[in-house]
Amino acid sequence: MKKSLKKSLSFFLVSMLLLPMGFMAFAAAGDTNDGEVTREFTIKSPYKDVRWDEWGAYKGNLHAHSTYSDASTSMFDMVNEHYKQGYDFLAMAEHGITGKDWNKKPSFRLVYTYQDIIGAPKGYLTDGQFAGMTSGTYPAVDGGSPRGKGMTCVTGANELNAVVITKSHVNGFFLPEGAGETGFGYENGFKQAVQLVDHSGGLSHINHPGDWLNSSNDIKNASDPESVKLFGNIMLEYDSCLGLEVMNGGNGRTAYDRILWDQLLMYVLPYGRNVFGFSNNDAHTPDAVDSSFSVFMMEENNMANVKKTMQSGAFFAVTRRMRKNDIIGPVADINTSNQNLTYPMFTNIAVDGHSVYVETENADSIQWIANGKVIHTEERLGGAAESVSNGWFTMLDLDAIDGAEDFQYIRAEIFGEGGMCATQAFIIDDGTPAKTYVPDKSFAAKWDNFIFWFKSRYIYVIIQLLIGALS
Repeated sequence: MKKSLKKSLSFFLVSMLLLPMGFMAFAAAGDTNDGEVTREFTIKSPYKDVRWDEWGAYKGNLHAHSTYSDASTSMFDMVNEHYKQGYDFLAMAEHGITGKDWNKKPSFRLVYTYQDIIGAPKGYLTDGQFAGMTSGTYPAVDGGSPRGKGMTCVTGANELNAVVITKSHVNGFFLPEGAGETGFGYENGFKQAVQLVDHSGGLSHINHPGDWLNSSNDIKNASDPESVKLFGNIMLEYDSCLGLEVMNGGNGRTAYDRILWDQLLMYVLPYGRNVFGFSNNDAHTPDAVDSSFSVFMMEENNMANVKKTMQSGAFFAVTRRMRKNDIIGPVADINTSNQNLTYPMFTNIAVDGHSVYVETENADSIQWIANGKVIHTEERLGGAAESVSNGWFTMLDLDAIDGAEDFQYIRAEIFGEGGMCATQAFIIDDGTPAKTYVPDKSFAAKWDNFIFWFKSRYIYVIIQLLIGALS
């Protein structure tokens, strides 16, 4: 997405108009009522290196399935559906099968023999189809003209759960061929899967944690301290675990994972690391492709830049579907899947002192979240300035927000006719030295690990279902 000179100039002029407001607020907020100086800090942006006028905004999905594992759609049809819908990169993350180029037959797992028994359609891409889709010469519509832009094949993805034994799901990325393809699942749950990825030189994120937490049925589970500690400690022990899916498909079982995200941010930030929020469609059928996805800011669309951006956090989490949420919104359900609507997007972000300036398009409102609470909301008509088209300029001045001296981070979410788009967290750094994480090896910690080990078993899930049915 290239920005025109006119658009860039507009952003600059609006920033110049708004800067005095930020400076005046900063001067006024230098002292509290009792004369004590407030905490000084800097805002660290994951987008600081993005060249908004030169780089592209690439739509991608890092989590999809086919009939080679547990989906009902062939690999060709799943890849082709993403291609037709304008995706720029895709990772096929089959359960327990490490992804290869789409023109190579995936590894065989015995547990999926049932797909052959029921006659499920299979089929990977031919060499010609693969070359056409990765170059953009393949038509976007049958019989139509070439799409014109290629779709990057992200290899080495594996959802490290082969359907049975455990309910804990982790996506590994950039794994060597064959890694993560032994056994049925990962006996010790999340940590063992993350450890395998780390030892293989890959990256990972936690998949749809709300499913494991059962938070869609009880929102309090999304902020359960013991669960926050479980996931937080894994991320502190393994830097290669970048974060979690905060949006997944239609966000049914993962309805409140944004709440967990905020809790994890507050848990790990004192140790000097961030937690990135990913958004994937986890598609098992074509109609789920247009549900949740990410938009990466990259100089060029290739696998090396996908990996680099995953690690830097210079991407956005987008969803078409979301359940209402009394803690951080939205106030009503959102469902815009498969309606051919343009999703809202950030097109420029700049940090100046204690202020963050953003430019958006196709957005009607924005909300800012800090420490798990909404701290500021704004409707488009109430914005500081607007461009003549779909663009919208606005800003957040932390010196004008009560309690900002206690914030660990801020993040923004914009809403529009086509869904919701969220930034990664901007870290509030006051210079306090980061704490050193030391794994707890006490008996109590080992007992907690046993409890989580048990909760990762499907037998636990079955017991929970039986208790629910009886009650």
